[in-house]
Amino acid sequence: MAHETASLEETKEAVVPDVGSAGEKLRTGLYREFKKGLIVENPLLKLMVGLCSALAVSNKLENGIFMGLAATFVLVFSNMIISAVRKRIPEQIRIPIFIVIIASFVTVVDLTMKAYILPVYERLGVWIPLIVVNCMILARAEGYASKNEVLMSMADGLGIGLGYTGVLLIMGFIREILGTGKIILFERTIFTLGPLNMPLIFVMFPGAFLTFGVLMALLNWHLERRK
Repeated sequence: MAHETASLEETKEAVVPDVGSAGEKLRTGLYREFKKGLIVENPLLKLMVGLCSALAVSNKLENGIFMGLAATFVLVFSNMIISAVRKRIPEQIRIPIFIVIIASFVTVVDLTMKAYILPVYERLGVWIPLIVVNCMILARAEGYASKNEVLMSMADGLGIGLGYTGVLLIMGFIREILGTGKIILFERTIFTLGPLNMPLIFVMFPGAFLTFGVLMALLNWHLERRK
């Protein structure tokens, strides 16, 4: 009888899930998916997707802030919805459905910016509506969110979005300070180099390609040194 009781207790212990271990694995997985988008799979400098909008709007730091936040919002919430309904989406029409979901969140961003930050909205122009067809957004929907769980997909979207935003901020700062000699945020000059004649090429498209090329070279050099 004592042997049967001991055996029963061992069986109960065996079937009790290790909640702490499962939670730790989840946190580790979420952090891994989030972190990869910052550097290792940076959408601009490594995956090289979403370049058109990045090169176009990064002539000003303020543009980079709002474009990055808009893209990150759309990435996180479109990934969340697509992952949640992925098993119910027919394979043959998945891309149109992804685009409709993405377009819904882009509309939220578009109308919000138009209502509350009109000057920034007018500067960003067509690039906000074009987030719908930004290959960075669609690539994460097709390549990741449609194949993974909701939390992982949200972490992936947040990491990719912040990686994209980070590059926009760096490019925006470099191009604005070298092209105009000052940084303006919310109609206030927060930093200036004084009355200098700065090379306007940095706020034009050649400056965008030059700045992007230097950043990509620096990142590749950094990653090579870590190997």
